Amino acid sequence: MTDSTNSTPDYKDTLNLADTAFPMRGNLAQREPDWLKAWEADDVYGKIREAKAGREKYILHDGPPYANGQIHLGHAVNKVLKDIIVKSKTLSGYDAPYVPGWDCHGLPIEQKVEAKVGKVGQKVSATEFRGLCREYARSQVDLQMADFKRLGVFGDWDNPYLTMNFQQEANIVRALGKIYANGYVTRGMKPVNWCLDCGSSLAEAEVEYEDKTSDAIYVAFDLVDPSQILPEGNTEKTAAVIWTTTPWTLPANQAIAVSADFEYSVVKTSKGNLLLATDLVEDALQALGLENEGVITTLPGDKLELVKAQHPLIESRQVPIILGEHVTTESGTGLVHTAPAHGADDYVVSLRYDLPVTNPVGGNGVYLETAEVFIGEHIYKAQPKIIETLNDSGHLLKHYKMEHSYPHCWRHKSPIIFRATPQWFIRMDHKVTEGGNTLRQQTMQDIPNVIWTPAWGQNRIEAMVAGRPDWCISRQRTWGVPIPFFTHKDTDELHPNTLELMEDIAQVIEKGGVEAWFDASAEDFIGEDAKEYVKSTDTLDVWFDSGTTHFAVLEQDENQTNPADMYLEGSDQHRGWFQTSLLTSEAMYGRAPYKQVLTHGFVVDENGRKMSKSLGNIINPQDEINKTGADMLRMWIASSDYRYEMNAGKQAFKGATDMYRRIRNTVRFLLANTDDFKPETDSLAMDELVSLDKYIMLRAQKVQQSIIAAYDAMDFHQVTQQVTAFCSQDLGGFYLDIIKDRQYTTMAEGKPRRSAQTAMYHIAHALLRWIAPILSFTAQEAWEALLKESATGANAYVFTQDWYELPGFSMDKISEADWTVILEAKDAINKVIEHAREQKQINANLSAAVAIYADGEIYDSLAKLEDELRFVLITSSASLNKLSDSQLGSATELDNLRVEVTSAEGTKCIRCWHVRDDVGSDPKHPQICTRCVSNIEGSGEVRHYA
Repeated sequence: MTDSTNSTPDYKDTLNLADTAFPMRGNLAQREPDWLKAWEADDVYGKIREAKAGREKYILHDGPPYANGQIHLGHAVNKVLKDIIVKSKTLSGYDAPYVPGWDCHGLPIEQKVEAKVGKVGQKVSATEFRGLCREYARSQVDLQMADFKRLGVFGDWDNPYLTMNFQQEANIVRALGKIYANGYVTRGMKPVNWCLDCGSSLAEAEVEYEDKTSDAIYVAFDLVDPSQILPEGNTEKTAAVIWTTTPWTLPANQAIAVSADFEYSVVKTSKGNLLLATDLVEDALQALGLENEGVITTLPGDKLELVKAQHPLIESRQVPIILGEHVTTESGTGLVHTAPAHGADDYVVSLRYDLPVTNPVGGNGVYLETAEVFIGEHIYKAQPKIIETLNDSGHLLKHYKMEHSYPHCWRHKSPIIFRATPQWFIRMDHKVTEGGNTLRQQTMQDIPNVIWTPAWGQNRIEAMVAGRPDWCISRQRTWGVPIPFFTHKDTDELHPNTLELMEDIAQVIEKGGVEAWFDASAEDFIGEDAKEYVKSTDTLDVWFDSGTTHFAVLEQDENQTNPADMYLEGSDQHRGWFQTSLLTSEAMYGRAPYKQVLTHGFVVDENGRKMSKSLGNIINPQDEINKTGADMLRMWIASSDYRYEMNAGKQAFKGATDMYRRIRNTVRFLLANTDDFKPETDSLAMDELVSLDKYIMLRAQKVQQSIIAAYDAMDFHQVTQQVTAFCSQDLGGFYLDIIKDRQYTTMAEGKPRRSAQTAMYHIAHALLRWIAPILSFTAQEAWEALLKESATGANAYVFTQDWYELPGFSMDKISEADWTVILEAKDAINKVIEHAREQKQINANLSAAVAIYADGEIYDSLAKLEDELRFVLITSSASLNKLSDSQLGSATELDNLRVEVTSAEGTKCIRCWHVRDDVGSDPKHPQICTRCVSNIEGSGEVRHYA
């Protein structure tokens, strides 16, 4: 070991220096694309399916993103959460196929195509237009698919479901047929949400509420015969007073609604006698700037029923006072302007009185002839003229501007109107069988049978289903799945063979897409009956397309199940996909389409603000991936509590990066220290392990139980916290620090080292599975480094595995409880050692000699370590004494523990760096201790405990 010049011998080659091909820096942004290419070429998704074939199914049904534009951070959150669930369920032993999907019909795609080629009929035919819509949607699917793949999301990307696939378009028609057959589809002249910019009706989920400044007016409707409500002999002019924030709807007024439960007063004022709800007299008069000159009479609301009033704009129209349950005394006058064509409540009450539902407004917002006034003018341009006319005639009592929450189109951000048009509806409150439930009742009954995560999701969906109107499923669009109905020209009744015709039409669409319906004539389907029937031109609400995927996708795929185990989307989908899927499934099967619904929050910036271009705070997932890699983004998603708003930004990403580095460094240590370990020949029997190795294995078992439970509960931020804590505290802050000496300095083939390697090998197997659903790229990279040449066949991918079964064993004389006490004592002793270092009493832990004075369980547990106590404390020497034997030492945070730290006596061994008095005992090795000599040339040291 020495040369002729007596230079210091080099013992480096006698140490078991760690080595691994797994680098400290991941360089994920550069390396992940190559891994993705390799995985795709090797069909990793297919290999997972093969590995799990025959296992119990777990189906997470993908809610379709809309095929328009690049994905944003919210998309990334959604797809990664789904991927984490699917991968964790796969590790739990399920066969969990994941079929991604896209929503491909609807207005936004039409608008993109219109911007390029113009509207239908200008430069292109409807058929050409639909073809261009298909091409555009396909290009967007390809764009988004590439981004989703880049996130490391596994799925059947070669066979996604698209609502524009011919087969699926046909099955959407079949789903409508089933709902029609069950009696839930009807046609009616009902007011629906209508966007003047879209030129179409809107679904509830396409409406959002924003502040709007409106014209608010109080209007006097003169009673035709005031003597009907005034005291006998009094015929003074009297007016019923209404309040509205939509003056443009007055041409559609057909009645004034009052409540049978309220009392009403006729009040004398300077502007004549006014009829008001008694409880609102003072507030209304104050708002009008009028004095109460005396109450002429009071009477219950039901006494006003059918009293006629003169319409203030249309001389030929007299309107009745009717009774309505929707009337309140929260504001206004207690008398409600009723326009059945422009309001849901107005429409419902009008049915009881057989009032005309005459729509005076065209789809472009222009008054039709049925308005009788301002014909041909746009409602918003005519509105000031309406107010002026009322004022000139003396019927305007007050006009002012009011800011209030008002429904807007979610696409155009413009105010919508309510407009009655002939539309197709799914009826919420119709009993299709006598004594049975309505669709609303059946749905409300089944909602509690679903697991809602978070739990507040149940209250949210219940409130929305309880209050929603009939579902208007028809749209007046070019690009969509048709409502393939034939209605009689005179009676408006559906063709008697509608069900059979729908199946015929579905088969035609299956071969040629929706174009096959639109390009065909009525004669092609109903022959001579075409003379009596009209072929529908309406398309289905795109929410019906996506809402019936439980039938069009799950029901048609033998590899999936209906109902699904899980639907997962953002919190806005309680009014969207969650709800439309629920309603269609209840209408078809009388049950929910899912067993569990998981909701995630929206992404906001670090100040809690919504991300928008105007604020300049948008974070593109593609940019983050190009900087740090997809695994880093996945780490941020998993470590965030998705149940609430998720903060994104530098600090949030830095926190995820720090967690990632801790995990990666721990994985690297495990791999480096097991690089020469061959489990087939080098593993020790579990009961032969050193006690400390058993203890860390026991900790790993318990942590694994908690991690699997957290995955099952979908608490992924708990998974990341527990994995990080295990890496930083159990391993990095305790176990790995202690075993470095044993790993590097004992005999390479000796039991002390092989014991630690055995434990680390098992822990590495478990750890890589724990992180695989979240850090997929890193887990597979480490998996190949761990298994090396055996990472082939069934073991090629960590993603095909089950959770690792950590082997069992029995603890020796040092129990788990002892180790818990030892750890607590070690922490307290370390603080005294650290203080001694700060005071320059020692240079490092290994230059210290520690005298411990203890009693009770601390003494008993530490005593079991015998002379290996120093290895646990990572000091050169350690002695244990009864607390009563001496008053020396510093007090610690533990009552029955005192510690004295001094410089270790002896010489520093140049190989293990321990300061020992036996250094140089062997003349051949004058600079190393006898322990190191034994590990180099002898039979090697023995370790029992640490």
